[in-house]
Amino acid sequence: MTNHSHLLHELVLHAAERDGAARALTAGTETRGYAELADEVVRFASGVSALGLARSERVAIYLEKRLESVIAMFGTTLAGGVFVPVNPLLKAEQVAHILSDCNVRVLVTSPERIAGLGEAIRPCHDLQHIILVGARTAAQEHGGVTHHHWTDFERGSCTPHRVIDTDMAAILYTSGSTGRPKGVVLSHRNMVAGAKSVAHYLGNHAQDTLLAALPLSFDAGLSQLTTAFHVGARVVLLNYLMPRDVLRTLADERVTGLTAVPPLWIQLAQLDWPDSIGAHLRYIANTGGRMPRETLMSLRARLPRVKPYLMYGLTEAFRATYLPPEEVDRRPDSIGHAIPNNEVMILREDGSPCAPNEPGELVQRGALVALGYWNDPEKTAERFRPLPAALRPHGLVMPEIAVWSGDTVRADEDGYLYFVGRRDEMIKTSGYRVSPTEVEEIAYATKLVGECAAFGVPHPTLGEAIVLVATPAAGELDADALLAELRRRCPAYQVPARIALSSTPLPRNPNGKIDRKLLAERHRTLFEEAEA
Repeated sequence: MTNHSHLLHELVLHAAERDGAARALTAGTETRGYAELADEVVRFASGVSALGLARSERVAIYLEKRLESVIAMFGTTLAGGVFVPVNPLLKAEQVAHILSDCNVRVLVTSPERIAGLGEAIRPCHDLQHIILVGARTAAQEHGGVTHHHWTDFERGSCTPHRVIDTDMAAILYTSGSTGRPKGVVLSHRNMVAGAKSVAHYLGNHAQDTLLAALPLSFDAGLSQLTTAFHVGARVVLLNYLMPRDVLRTLADERVTGLTAVPPLWIQLAQLDWPDSIGAHLRYIANTGGRMPRETLMSLRARLPRVKPYLMYGLTEAFRATYLPPEEVDRRPDSIGHAIPNNEVMILREDGSPCAPNEPGELVQRGALVALGYWNDPEKTAERFRPLPAALRPHGLVMPEIAVWSGDTVRADEDGYLYFVGRRDEMIKTSGYRVSPTEVEEIAYATKLVGECAAFGVPHPTLGEAIVLVATPAAGELDADALLAELRRRCPAYQVPARIALSSTPLPRNPNGKIDRKLLAERHRTLFEEAEA
């Protein structure tokens, strides 16, 4: 049966109509079928509607991955509201900033998490209701905010506000590695179009089981839900502590699709995979940065029948490109081409298209382009801009808004894209522009490092010096041996001026990516101190 969903919550409701008994969502030992999930989504929508939630008002969800997290998201949009998933790894001040920034009216959380917020929640001026999940506890006071318990809500009459597909559905906050995090506003159309597109190229179907290992506040993590619900598949929610937990869940739940970010793939590639996983795992997908070639080769050796999808996306456009598995051997470093129903272009600073192999900025147009940044017209105007008139169809008068990614890429003669680097992360050293990902790729190829991050820091004569922080692949790591290998493999201007060894895993941002900016800040005065 064709899925004709236009609004986000219709993904669940229509799947329930098609096959209500099919498994939809698993968290730990609990599983919900689509009919049960749809009923709980309607119940939550009835509950928040009874609280007086107005059209497009915000409901924040500050929880780990659990059944209630998902029910609250889709129930909020059914009620005509906008959900704001808050990464559970964020600190109290960061959470409070998000709640205040987008004027959250309702907060769904747990007694433990609300206690952890403490006084930080008091300046959240628009917050009127807190809905607590889990065990009931004694009521707390938060400046007149009314407390409710999840089980207090009963399914009642719910007359949702009228919503169309270009209305807001969610606000996803970026990790905020520099300055305050920004809220990316996504419409129903953005997310449903993304679900249909991703499910199409991954070949998802109702018999799939997808593992949601990434945070649901991360666009790629949220995409596991929307893609699965579009086709009536099952999602397994996992809050893992160790990479081995991921492998155990893959085997126990007979997962058919896993999407992860490079740091997790690097860790998984170093483990022994149970033979049984290869019998049911159909594909693996990488997003959030380039997977090192050595990691990709290691995974493919372990999983010879599993299809690898190398993907690229940005929160401001939900999803962007993918490399078909049949191209991986020929183009292992490519991020592929545009996903279905989407167009990406590589443009020069003057807005004209780049020639093959000429680096330029990736610009995306189409149904997946977000509505902008919440309450930030200045940053929205920087990133979301009209397409140059020369690129619009002849005779079209109205401007079309596209998103300028800030990422430098190039395309080969066949139109396949290659990531060069973030414009704001490119290292300018001795007159050269060096991509940190390229330095990292060469370091991984030595097989001496477990994980690494390259970045630039101020230097009195070079402008910026390249610093590489690395952990050992196994046993001890000799910085001199690694430096010698890099000198053998890199042009002189790409060789790090300093290698710093770490005995502990490198820091991650809330989305699980290695926090290159934090490492750069920690080493910022490295050469000032050397001069002194």
